[in-house]
Amino acid sequence: MQTKQRILLVEDEEHLLEAIKLNLELEGYRVTTATDGKKALKIFKEERFNLIILDVMIPEIDGFQVAETIRLQNSEVPIMFLTAKNSSEDRITGLKKGADDYLVKPFNLEELILRVSNLIRRGMKGDDLKELNSYTIGDKTIYFNSFELHQADGTITSLTKKETMLLKLLIERRNEAVSREQILETVWNYDVYPSTRTIDNFILTFRKYFEPDQKHPIYFHSIRGVGYKFTDNQN
Repeated sequence: MQTKQRILLVEDEEHLLEAIKLNLELEGYRVTTATDGKKALKIFKEERFNLIILDVMIPEIDGFQVAETIRLQNSEVPIMFLTAKNSSEDRITGLKKGADDYLVKPFNLEELILRVSNLIRRGMKGDDLKELNSYTIGDKTIYFNSFELHQADGTITSLTKKETMLLKLLIERRNEAVSREQILETVWNYDVYPSTRTIDNFILTFRKYFEPDQKHPIYFHSIRGVGYKFTDNQN
């Protein structure tokens, strides 16, 4: 029998807490709840979870502080924020505190379920992703540690650090849309705030490297209003 994936749900609005809990349980997850930050941290220390869903505005200790405390103890467990705050500043704050996703209230429960599924699946394969040292696309191989692209004819192209980091992120999340916020957090580390055009230019460069037909890409895609995706069903 497959073990149920465990979720810690932290939300102080009782009706919303019950609705989310019910829907997650109907999907087969085991859900533990808390209505304030202090209780959430106590539960987290005592049990193991596959995902933390955190409201930002909760009593005792707010969600941002809870996430920061959890990250000091555990850098792997996925964290999703639920919040009524919709400013880009709040989203950036949440991601800086270690969140993997950010969903603004009111939200569609079906979208929540899909995001939960993606985060848990990503968390489960996290150990494998860390060991990714090289990856082959068509007849070209990327070596992440040496920042090099090796072609079939023996030609070697040097990659920049940012090119390598973005390639690795997209490949690790292959066949999934990666949001601009995730790219900002992972590749730029908040040192610079790249425009969408900046990231688009990286995608265009990748198409030059890897696509047989740049005008009809099969690997690197820009998804309007969402982010970017690397598609590869051969690996």
